[in-house]
Amino acid sequence: MLDRLAADHPYPRAFVTVSGAHLYGFPSVDSDVDLRGVHLLPLEEIVGLETGEETFTRMWDHAGVEADIVTHDLAKFCVLLLRRNGYVLEQVMSPLVVATSPLHEEMKALVPGLITSNHAHHYLGFARTQWKQFAQTSELKPLLYTFRVLLTGIHLMRTGEVEADLTSLAGDGPSYLAELIEAKRRAEHGALPADAPGTSRIEADVAALTARLEAERDRSDLPEVPSNRRAVNDLVVTARLR
Repeated sequence: MLDRLAADHPYPRAFVTVSGAHLYGFPSVDSDVDLRGVHLLPLEEIVGLETGEETFTRMWDHAGVEADIVTHDLAKFCVLLLRRNGYVLEQVMSPLVVATSPLHEEMKALVPGLITSNHAHHYLGFARTQWKQFAQTSELKPLLYTFRVLLTGIHLMRTGEVEADLTSLAGDGPSYLAELIEAKRRAEHGALPADAPGTSRIEADVAALTARLEAERDRSDLPEVPSNRRAVNDLVVTARLR
């Protein structure tokens, strides 16, 4: 995979990590491989008339499964970091590292000062979208995504730490989560297993976790805005001038 990235990606990369189902702890044998990261545009492609790609995307077949990569230029990614965007926090802090650099370590060091109580809105909104999809399809995948984002948000509000792996968070969820995770690993787009709890119980559990996330947000000691905006700006400037 590194050889493919080196051949296809036109820019130096600060980091590339694995996101998606592999990061969330419930990949199936045919799950896509979702790579996310940051690249560095050369200075001449920033200040010149012909500017480079702020966002680079590619897709290919990797050992029989679909792989895709999306990287943003450092400045664009840092703008996202300064918003209530849980995706980018998870990408920086993903333990599934494909490529890294000293700049990646610098970015990770800034993450504690980027986490705010308003990140709860990201996870609440994502949960609503996934729950609506589950209600329409009865497919297991969006249900697990619903539980995953709610539990990630709760953990973030309570501890200030980014944890995206549902298997690490399942203890704070309903007792049947482990069985749902195993079912998802057997089939990427499978339906809710026949022996799963009824819809009314699942709906009640999702509602309870939603209320808990809102409560954790309301009593969180996290700031409402990032505390180290200036440090993020300085990181971009220093990286540009290196």
